[in-house]
Amino acid sequence: MTIDRNMKVLVVDDYKTMTRIIRNLLKQIEFNETDEASDGHEALAKLRAGNFGLVISDWNMQPMTGLDLLKEVRADARLKHLPFIMVTAESKTENVVAAKQAGVSNYIVKPFNAETLRDKIEKVLVHA
Repeated sequence: MTIDRNMKVLVVDDYKTMTRIIRNLLKQIEFNETDEASDGHEALAKLRAGNFGLVISDWNMQPMTGLDLLKEVRADARLKHLPFIMVTAESKTENVVAAKQAGVSNYIVKPFNAETLRDKIEKVLVHA
């Protein structure tokens, strides 16, 4: 299966530097159509207005966490099938379990490189 590298990817993180790092990693693996949101509310508005093929969201955000955003996406009839990768600094078992229960597509622990990101994205998109 070929992966559409022209799909729009939404990167969600309240830490601008991390957003920039992830967008640069995406460029390295030839995903050039990226947009960003600095919190869950902004992300939801963009997702509902735009045509995104993938969400990469940080877990730890305020006021709406990545987990809350994931739950909102999965509860939305138009967005519920959207591939969603959660980024976190902690690989706590309870976080992984909570994200899986909420319907996360995949999980990536910081720090990570372009190769790891590519592997996670390919796993998610091939099984989407």
